[in-house]
Amino acid sequence: MAWIYLIFAGIAEIGWPLGFKLASLSVSKSQHIAWISFAVFAMFISGVCLYIAQREIPIGTAYLVWTGVGGLGTFLIGVIFFGDASSLLRYFGALLILSGLVVLKIA
Repeated sequence: MAWIYLIFAGIAEIGWPLGFKLASLSVSKSQHIAWISFAVFAMFISGVCLYIAQREIPIGTAYLVWTGVGGLGTFLIGVIFFGDASSLLRYFGALLILSGLVVLKIA
């Protein structure tokens, strides 16, 4: 169950940079505030789930998986939806991060 919380924490971790990006693109003050609120809520959920997961998973492993899932997800959202730079070398780097997460889980 701890791994489910940890993966969910990583997915929620994607929410705060996404919220900040969407806030920066907002045209109205109410949209800006809504996206900032979304980012703060995502941070809170992510932190709570990480806290729960760390009860059973070593802190180093939990932190690496949390940041890895969040980083990979944010990278993909940036490339797919926001036109961030996309190259074979960047995808290779993301694959290396994913490979490291798999090795941590196996070990």
